[in-house]
Amino acid sequence: MKIFIARQKMEGFTPGRLYIDGDLECFTLEDQFRESEGWLIDSWKIHGKTAIPRGTYQVVITYSNRFKRQLPLLLDVPGFEGIRIHTGNTTADTEGCILVGADDGNWQDAWLGSSKIAFNKLFPKIQMALGRGEKVWLTVE
Repeated sequence: MKIFIARQKMEGFTPGRLYIDGDLECFTLEDQFRESEGWLIDSWKIHGKTAIPRGTYQVVITYSNRFKRQLPLLLDVPGFEGIRIHTGNTTADTEGCILVGADDGNWQDAWLGSSKIAFNKLFPKIQMALGRGEKVWLTVE
């Protein structure tokens, strides 16, 4: 399975659209890109403050001690561990993970709606792909 997130840079947050095998699945929300002197520096992340670096990451499902349930986990994110895909409505609901929602409100408001609906649609697709022995890859651009 190939998951792709197309992101847009905004001040203070990073909205995006998540696609599975080319089809729009849901919307995403992350913390802001890390910048220095006007240049995008996203080769590393700061815990709870910045979006994950661009790249391709393998996705597995593991138990989250924080959420007390099984959740998708991105492997080998440079400089960081524990990056998950989970529910939430604003960047206050993430410490650097990817939030998903079925309603993005608009690109300007840093808010996602219907997060549980989006997650409950996405998560079984990842589970089924892994259950079939497929590797799941997430590319962030």
